Formats: sequence, C-alpha cells, structure tokens
Amino acid sequence: MKKNTIVSLADSNYFDLLNELVDSVKRFETSKNIAICVLDAGLNQEQKNILKKKVDEIKNAEWDIDVPAFKVKNKEWLKSQVSRAFLPKYFPNYEKYLWIDCDAWVNDWTSVELYFDACENGKLGITQTIGPGYKITSKVKWLFGKIAIIKSQNFKHAISSKIDLNKARKLAFAPHINIGVFSLQKNSLCWQSWQSNLAKTLKSGKVFGSEGLAINMSVYIDDIETEFLPLNCNWIASNLLPKYDNKIQTFVEPYLPNYKIGIMHLAAGIWKDNKDMRLDKNIKVDIKSLDGSTIVKSLRFNQ
Repeated sequence: MKKNTIVSLADSNYFDLLNELVDSVKRFETSKNIAICVLDAGLNQEQKNILKKKVDEIKNAEWDIDVPAFKVKNKEWLKSQVSRAFLPKYFPNYEKYLWIDCDAWVNDWTSVELYFDACENGKLGITQTIGPGYKITSKVKWLFGKIAIIKSQNFKHAISSKIDLNKARKLAFAPHINIGVFSLQKNSLCWQSWQSNLAKTLKSGKVFGSEGLAINMSVYIDDIETEFLPLNCNWIASNLLPKYDNKIQTFVEPYLPNYKIGIMHLAAGIWKDNKDMRLDKNIKVDIKSLDGSTIVKSLRFNQ
C-alpha cells in the first residue's frame, strides 16, 4: 500500500500538461512508491483512458464549498480553486499529499522528497515567491510622489474579498505564497484553517486565486506552522527564467550556486508572439546557459 500521493487536476484543455507532469514523475525509479491521483475537472473519456494506465486514482472534482453559478459558468477548471483544499476527502487512503499544478513538472526528485519531509508533524510544506533576482515584490502607486497606494496581490485580493482591513494589512507586504505546489499530512490542522479561510474568500471575492489568498491567510494570520522550502522547489518561470547547464543537460537557477530546478512551474504562462507555451509546445524562448551562450528552448517537459 502506497502511503503518500502526488495529486493534480486538469480539464481537457490542459490534458497534455497533466500527462507530461505524470510522465515527469514516473521516469524516476523512486516514484514507484508514490501514488499519483488526478482530480477530473472536465477531461474527456479518451484522455481519462490514457491516464488510467498511468495513475492510481481518478476522481471527479466537486464544488466542495458552494459558489454562485454565475461566477463559474462553463469553467469547471475553477474547481481547482476549491477542491485542492479537500484532498483527504477525495483520496482518504494516504498519509501525505503533494499537490502539483498540472502546468508544472518534476525536474529533480530531491524536491519531491523535500516536500514530503516538510509536512511532517502537521506542518505545511510550501514555497514563497521571492528569492535572488526578484526585483519587485509588490506594486505601489505613488500619489504626489510620496503617498503610496498598495497594490500587492494579497492585499488587493483581500480587500476585494471583504477581508477585515487589519488582516488585509498583515498580508500587504508578506512574501506571497504560491499554492501551485504544497504538501500536507492527512491529519494536519492546516486543512481546517485553509477551508475556513477559503469559505470567507469565496463568499465575496473572485473564485480564481481564492485558494491562494486563503492559504496566505492561514500562514500569515492564523500562524499555521510552515516549512518554507527554497525557490527551486517551485520555480515560477514567468517570474524569473532559469538558465540551462549544458554539461548535465538540465535547467538550473540563474544565480550561483546554480542549484538544479526541482519543479518547473509555468504559472501565468510563458508567452511569445501572443502564444502561451502551456497550450503550444512549439513555443520556445531564449535561455541563457552557464557557459555564456544562448539557446532557444521550451520549458515544458520533454521525455
């Protein structure tokens, strides 16, 4: 019986990305001890048939918290903004859960091990989206050259979701936490905190991003015990492109000591000529290599 699982979700439009994520996991020999579970938010039957040969379980994603129909019409994929906070309900037979968004893939197994280690004793294993090379952490609009209007992602979303102003202020300049990759034990208290905060953010705010705001509230307001993992464990390429090491044929961090990228995350897309790499694998971008050259390369998983 497998004790731990990696979970993701997709609809039919993102099936190729999900399939690549699964393949990126299964190429590692150690993955045979880890279950792979999928939440179905609109996959077609042919796609599910392909996945059934590769993964352990597929369950239909649900609206675990009631959301007004007008907010989610014809957008089944938005269930990802709710259902990931209820993973033990869907897949109750595991001790630890590692969620990876379907637009991410595993480049180095060490990061997978770190996430499973990070959530020991009920802690949340997660990565903040801040690190060497990040030049902007929050957007600010200046009035008269000296009055700042905060436009940080957490603060703006908290205000629109009608979160108490004092709580919103606590989030204003806290390093944003990306919920696209995280780990939790089945019995962690974080699930309850997250679900409670999610119910609040969904009540008045937008559905998209609600689960991210809720987990930021759990960490920075509810003080859920958290193990913060390094940036290479959830490398959001749209924030900062990686470099490439031609010697070992892998993506690495762009600054010394050039650690290997653990999980490559294409959140927000990698765009070229108004086309998103997530939906068009032919899209390639200029990537600097450690030897000083520039190569043209896709950031998607390539078997």
